[in-house]
Amino acid sequence: MSGNLPFGFGAPDGGQQPFDMSQLGAMLQQLGRLMQQGGAEGGVSWDLARDGARQAISAQGDPSVSDAERRAVVDAISLAQVWLDPATSYPASSADGLAWSRSEWLEGTFPAWQRIVAPIAEHVSSVMSAPTGDAVPPELAALLPEGMPPEAAAMMAPLMAMARQMGSAMFGMQVGQALAALAGEVVGVADVGVPLTTDSRPVLLPRNVEQFGDGLGIPVDEVRLYLALRECAHQRLFAHVPWLAGRLEGAIDAYARGIRVDTDRLGEAMRGIDPASLQDPTRLQEALGSDMFALSESPEQQAALARLETLLALIEGWVSDVVTQASAATLPSAERVEEAVRRRRAAGGPAERTFASLVGLELRPRALREAAQLWRQLRETSGIEGRDALWAHPDLLPDAEDLSDPAAFLERISGEPLTGPEPDEQ
Repeated sequence: MSGNLPFGFGAPDGGQQPFDMSQLGAMLQQLGRLMQQGGAEGGVSWDLARDGARQAISAQGDPSVSDAERRAVVDAISLAQVWLDPATSYPASSADGLAWSRSEWLEGTFPAWQRIVAPIAEHVSSVMSAPTGDAVPPELAALLPEGMPPEAAAMMAPLMAMARQMGSAMFGMQVGQALAALAGEVVGVADVGVPLTTDSRPVLLPRNVEQFGDGLGIPVDEVRLYLALRECAHQRLFAHVPWLAGRLEGAIDAYARGIRVDTDRLGEAMRGIDPASLQDPTRLQEALGSDMFALSESPEQQAALARLETLLALIEGWVSDVVTQASAATLPSAERVEEAVRRRRAAGGPAERTFASLVGLELRPRALREAAQLWRQLRETSGIEGRDALWAHPDLLPDAEDLSDPAAFLERISGEPLTGPEPDEQ
C-alpha cells in the first residue's frame, strides 16, 4: 500500500509524517459539497452528467437550427427514404425527419444513455461502497493513508459508506464529458450503432453535418444526402428487427456483470486529487480525466465484448451495403463520402470513442470491412430479400469466425432457405 495520503493530503516535504487528523474535517466538508451537486441513480449522478454536458456543449457553441437548415434536412431525409426503398426490404416509417442542435441531441438521447451506461456504472460504483458495520472494504483500503491508527480508520468508516455517492458523482462527470464530446461530432442519432431513440425518426445535426463535410471538396447538400441515407437505413433496421436493441443492451449488461475495477489505478488517481478541486466539479473533472474508472477485463467480459463488437460490425456492414446500393447510380460523390466515413471509423470516431471510454470496447475497422463484404456477397448470391432475411432471428446471423471467412459461411447456408417473416410481422 502506498504511503501517499489520499486526495492530496501529503506532508509538505514529501516525507512520511503521521496522519494529520485536523485535515479529516476539511476533507469531509469538501466531499459533502461534491455530493450535493446532484443525486445519484443507477450508479451515476445523472444531474451532474446532464449539467456538465450542457455546459460543455454551450462552451463549444450551439446555435439553434435555422428554418433553412431544418428544411434542408427534412428534404434530404425524404429523398433518402425514396432512394432506400429498392435497396432494402424494410420500409420507411411514416414519420418525417428532424433537424436537431447539439443540445437537442443531448436531451433527445439522454434516456438511452441512462439505459446503456447504468449497468456499467452500477458495477463500478459498487466497489466504492462500504459493507454494513465499521469495517473498511478491501477495495477502499488502498485509498487510506499508510500508518493510519485503527481508531482513525474506524472513524473513516462512515466516510467510506459515502464513497459510493462520491463515485457516482465522479462517474457522472465522466459521462457528461463523453456525451458533450459526442454531441460535437455525431451527425445523427445512429452514429454510435446503438439505437438512441425509440420512435424510428431519422435525425441529422446540421452544424455537425457541415463540419463533417469541411475539407472534402464535396457540396454540402450531397454530404447531407449521403449521411441521411445512412441515418435512415439504421432507423429502418432497428424499427423492423425488434430483438436487435435488446440484444445490444444485453451484451453491454453481460460485460458489466464481469467488471473488476482496477483498484490500484483507482487508488493512485484518488491520491493524486488536489483537495481544492473537490469544491469545483469542473476542476475535479479535469483532474480525473476520461480514464478514471479503468476496468480490468475478465475472460467473460472479453467474450461479451467480442459478441458486442461482432453485432455492431454486422449492423454497420449491412448499412454500408444498403447505402451503397441506394446511392451508387444516383449520387456521384457517394464513394468519396463513404471513404470519409470509413476513415473516421478507422481513426476513432464517435462510436469508437464512446465505447472505448464508457464501455471499454474498441471496434476493429477490419471487422467492419469484413461485415460489409459478407453482406455484399450475400446480396449478390441471394438477393436483397435473402440478405435481409438473416435479421429474422439472432441465431441466423454470422459470428466472428464467419466474418473472417465469408465464403465458408455462404457455403454453409447455401442449402438453407433464406426467407424470413415479412418485416411487419417480426
